[in-house]
Amino acid sequence: MDLNWHDLHHSELTTGQLYQLLALRNAVFIVEQQCPYLDIDGSDLTGDNRHLLGLIDDRLVAYARILVPQEADQPVKIGRVIISGEARGLNLGSRLMEQAIDSSERHWPQRALFLSAQAHLQRFYGRLGFVAVSDEYLEDDIPHVDMLRAG
Repeated sequence: MDLNWHDLHHSELTTGQLYQLLALRNAVFIVEQQCPYLDIDGSDLTGDNRHLLGLIDDRLVAYARILVPQEADQPVKIGRVIISGEARGLNLGSRLMEQAIDSSERHWPQRALFLSAQAHLQRFYGRLGFVAVSDEYLEDDIPHVDMLRAG
């Protein structure tokens, strides 16, 4: 399996890449998880936000979005973390998050990292240094918990 990673500023995304990432997010977050919500939230193509794409044979199989902090004291936000159905079981989740952490540390050194994790993934993110900083709450009818990783 030849996995190629692309860490792209939103302005570097091709139309095809943008289409693939939006299609993957739609297929998993909205259709598979049966969670109708407005995925296209205005943050994909703004500021210095970044997109991590993991491709096998030009097929997008892993993706995460990194949102730049608005203020100097705010954490970098990692979100839309996703592995395609065809690539689950290949241990790509850990590799994707390592890429996201590396990118965040490279572009915004010494900044804390934040993510809103689905509650059942709390242990997974905990192994990567994230600590729960909120009680469990519902977001789009799915239990979530806010997690922070010190910078």
